Amino acid sequence: MESGKKAIDQAILRLTSQHTVPDQATLLSLLAREGFSLTQGTLSRRLAKLSVRKKHGRYQRVSGGAQVPPPYVLAPAAPHLLVLQTHHGLGPALAQRVDRSTVRGVAGTVAGEDSLFVALHGGCTLDEVAAQLEALLGAPQEKI
Repeated sequence: MESGKKAIDQAILRLTSQHTVPDQATLLSLLAREGFSLTQGTLSRRLAKLSVRKKHGRYQRVSGGAQVPPPYVLAPAAPHLLVLQTHHGLGPALAQRVDRSTVRGVAGTVAGEDSLFVALHGGCTLDEVAAQLEALLGAPQEKI
């Protein structure tokens, strides 16, 4: 399935760079002509992952720039959970940053309004994953 996602992602990037794509329906149609069958929800998720957004009336890849991650406090919850607490409304931003990264040992995340639960899978310790998160997000705060 991963190779299928890669092919879809490559097609999305190519089509949005070669065509003026004013809406997702147009992009779904272009993808269908190339043999890809996606739902609108799946397309939306692929666009978000690829940083393709509507800008100046058409879909195009946008650079994220040097966005600073939200501040957070790290609270280990042994044996396989890390909890990151942040300001209200910033939990999803932390989750997106972690989900798009390649932090080894992360089985998955669940975001709330002001928190992020990071579930670990076997083979990595809390300290190892916390160190990787710190490299990705910057040093945790002492309190929020």
